[in-house]
Amino acid sequence: MKFTINVECTPEEARRFVGLPDVTPLNEMLVSEMTDRAKENLKLLAPDAIMRSWMAYGGQAQDAFMKLMGTTAGGGRSE
Repeated sequence: MKFTINVECTPEEARRFVGLPDVTPLNEMLVSEMTDRAKENLKLLAPDAIMRSWMAYGGQAQDAFMKLMGTTAGGGRSE
């Protein structure tokens, strides 16, 4: 004999029925923190910020970047 029971409930009702804690405030805090960090990191990708950081190290950063691009384009072979 086989029984099938269909239960319609919201995720919150299912969570309460099983006895799981409500982590909504923690989730909202984490999402907010990740959003703030992503916004800060996007500022670092601005072309003027990249150029300022490169110029702070002189030509060494540009040389290192060109070497990295050459190695990447060459399939990992360093010449």
